[in-house]
Amino acid sequence: MGSLLRDIAREVLGESLARRVWKRVEIIGDIAVLRKPLDLDLGVEAYRNLAVEIMNRLPYVKSVWLAVTPVGGSYRIREFVHLAGELRSETIYKEHGCLFRLDITKVYVSPALNYEHARIAKLVKPGEEVLNMFAGVGLFSIIIAKYSKPKRVISVDINPDAFNYMVENVKLNNVSEVVVPVLGDAREVARSCAKCFDRILMPLPELAYEYLEDAVLALRDAGVIHAYEFVTAKTKDEALLEARNRYLRKCESIGVKAGLVGSRVVRSVGPRYYQVVLDLQFEKIS
Repeated sequence: MGSLLRDIAREVLGESLARRVWKRVEIIGDIAVLRKPLDLDLGVEAYRNLAVEIMNRLPYVKSVWLAVTPVGGSYRIREFVHLAGELRSETIYKEHGCLFRLDITKVYVSPALNYEHARIAKLVKPGEEVLNMFAGVGLFSIIIAKYSKPKRVISVDINPDAFNYMVENVKLNNVSEVVVPVLGDAREVARSCAKCFDRILMPLPELAYEYLEDAVLALRDAGVIHAYEFVTAKTKDEALLEARNRYLRKCESIGVKAGLVGSRVVRSVGPRYYQVVLDLQFEKIS
C-alpha cells in the first residue's frame, strides 16, 4: 500500500512534494484521508487531483477528504474538506478482525496505532480488570475483549459522538459482557474507582501526564499503566529516555514507585517529534 501511494503522489505532485505528502495518507474503511502538512502551502486543487487518482487506482476507496487542521479540542477532532467521491464521512473500519463504525469528522481514529492495539491486547492477563481512560470509538477496548480474557474493560470517553459509536461497536463485535462504555471525564471515573483496576490505558498524549496521578489512584498493587506521550527529541532513543525520566520523576513526586517494564516509539509525528508509549508497573500503592 505504501509504495502504491508513493507512486501515485509522485505522478500527480512530482518527487519533491510527494516525499512530504504520501506518508500522510490514511485509509480508514473505504475513506482516504489526506493530512495536510501545516508548513506546506499547497492549494486544495492539487490535493483534489491526488484524491481523484487515488480513487482511480484504489477502487475500494469511495470518498477522499483533506484534514486541514491537526487533531484538537477536548473531543480530539480535525476540520476536513471533501475532495472527491461520495460526500460521506461515515465508514466501517476493520482492524484485527473487529469492525468499527465511525465518522472521521466527529471522532479520532488512527490506523498508525494498529500494532499498539494488538501489542496491548497480548499483554492483558486472564481475569484482569482494565480501565481505558481515553477510549474513542473503542478500538483498544474491543480488541482486548476479543483477543484476551479480561474480566471487564471500563471504556471511557468524553466525546458524545465517540461514546455513541463505541456503544454501537461493542454490540457489533459481541463484547457487551466485557466492555462497559462510559460517557464522561476519565479523571472523575478514575477518582471514583480507587484500587479497582489491574491495568490502565492512557492513549491520549495530550492528557496522559496530567492525569497520571488520577490513574494511579485507580490502580491495584503491582498494576500496570500504559502511558502515551509526545516528545520532542533529536533521536528516538533520546525521546524514550526523555519520556522515561519525566514519568518516573512524576511518580516520585506523587509518592509512588514505578518500574519501566516496556517502552517503544509508536511513530514519528513530525521533525524530531515522536509519539512514545511507556509501560509502567507500580509497586504497593498506599
